[in-house]
Amino acid sequence: MTDISQSEVAALRAFNRLYTRRLGLLNARLDGSPFTLTEARILYELAQRTAPAAADILRALDLDSGQLSRTLKRFAERGLLESDADPEGGRRRPLSLTRAGRATFAALERNTNEAVGTLLRTLPEGRRRRLLSAVDSITKVFEDSSMPEATLRDLKPGDLGWIAHRQAVLYAEEYGWNGEFDAMAARILADFVQSFDSGHDAAWIAEIDGRVAGSVFLVRGETPGTGKLRLLYVEPEARGTGLGAKLVDACIARARQVGDRSLMLWTNDILAAARRIYQRAGFSLVEEAPHHSFGKDLMGQIWELRLDGAAPAGKAA
Repeated sequence: MTDISQSEVAALRAFNRLYTRRLGLLNARLDGSPFTLTEARILYELAQRTAPAAADILRALDLDSGQLSRTLKRFAERGLLESDADPEGGRRRPLSLTRAGRATFAALERNTNEAVGTLLRTLPEGRRRRLLSAVDSITKVFEDSSMPEATLRDLKPGDLGWIAHRQAVLYAEEYGWNGEFDAMAARILADFVQSFDSGHDAAWIAEIDGRVAGSVFLVRGETPGTGKLRLLYVEPEARGTGLGAKLVDACIARARQVGDRSLMLWTNDILAAARRIYQRAGFSLVEEAPHHSFGKDLMGQIWELRLDGAAPAGKAA
């Protein structure tokens, strides 16, 4: 495997073993009913659809056609299923549950709901909320192959601590930076609050499905007419979606709105993805110098975007 690690495979398999055991899916008969898990799932599809054909059930469940045919035949023999004549015949014949089939499904639903409710009641409220939130996340991952649209919002209480935490964790994991970065990010964010200028400064928090996915800040620079872009970051799951550019564009638009003639930022050359975003937005490298920070030897860089049409200061030798 080149793009998926063995540890990732093992983690998903371990989760699969856990939830199948906890939900009782390994039992030969589901929830004390006369049905296997597959039979119960087919019965569910028949109950939820209006006159489905066998082909519809096949597509929905991705089953073997022979297995489905045998199951439908057993349902019919037990008086649970009936089908109408169809000129095309075969798998296009409309299927429907009989009165006995609907009653059987209703009993199965009651038993299943009771079993799942019993499982949920064994969990304290906090763990139950975490479980249901995780279930929602897993469902969205499998049902929607595209990344949901990110929205930008203003700061809320708790955001600053979360941003400092996430950036410190990500830079430690991805670049091996130490706690010095934690301290720097905390100082920047504390200064943002203590020196906040409502006529100039701003912050944007990106959210995807209610979770923080990135951020960027605009503050007043040291010289008049200069703004500073600070603490741009994007969560790994949202990278490659254009979110970084969206955050930078919001910062640039605000800088223009408040009359900044120049927008500056400081970064390091190893942050290649961020540098590409800055370059595409029109920033130019004007200065770079080596430094030892965050436990690493780095090449710091200053980038500038002129908002007044003037040429950047030029890269230092």
